[in-house]
Amino acid sequence: MFDDLPFFDNFGDDYGVVVWADGHQQAGFMPVTLSDQFTKPLDVMLIPSQPKYSFVDAPWNDAKVLYPFIADGADDPTGAARYQNLLNLQPRVAACLLNLCEAMSHIHLARGTPLDYFKQMIWNGEYGHDGEYDPRQDRFFAWCDPALIHQVKDAASAGLFAEELNPGTFHKGATHSWKQIQFGEANVQLTFHEADTQQIDGVECVMVEPDIDYYKDLAAHALYEVIYNPLTQSLTDPAQVYVLRWIAGRQAGVPDFAPMFTIVS
Repeated sequence: MFDDLPFFDNFGDDYGVVVWADGHQQAGFMPVTLSDQFTKPLDVMLIPSQPKYSFVDAPWNDAKVLYPFIADGADDPTGAARYQNLLNLQPRVAACLLNLCEAMSHIHLARGTPLDYFKQMIWNGEYGHDGEYDPRQDRFFAWCDPALIHQVKDAASAGLFAEELNPGTFHKGATHSWKQIQFGEANVQLTFHEADTQQIDGVECVMVEPDIDYYKDLAAHALYEVIYNPLTQSLTDPAQVYVLRWIAGRQAGVPDFAPMFTIVS
């Protein structure tokens, strides 16, 4: 607890808090606005310096029920095998998928959540031969009912999303894109590729590309992610997304962010 910080009763009371401990990555939050009337709580998650992923809480039989779109398009043994391969061989990609599914399950549109409109995930090599639409550690691609576009537009008009202009600049081939603006960090972005279509269960589906950016501000996103990541040959880290989204959610007073995995030493 900090009990000796100066109080100004103006913007000078917006502090940044950074926490660290031996063997762990540092984390923090800003702004934390002080008050002379009450104690301001702040919950911060620290993860190990070298985080690993445990998927014991993400068995196939549970995942396919919660998120049917990851199982659609294949028989059960094939679906189970490709899912298990993702957990075993590409844990960061698996963590990204589960992060996004958990985050989208808490986005309440006028009708349902975004996941209710997802029809089928695009797995390795299923669409295109160059791996351009394979699942990655910072996003995945899926086929969705185009009604989702209208639902997101409606949510944007209510102030829940903001449209990204010229989405093809950051997302090759994209036609429309909207970012959730509920939190200061780790908001879901839904990007649509309406020129890419697939007939599924009688619905002319379009491609959707969900991802989570560290920063809500477009300039910060461009500088610290879009430009920084290629220069350093890095991608958005699902462990950092987990931490940022959990902290942001605690500050916003929403249910805890709890994807189907844990971070361990």
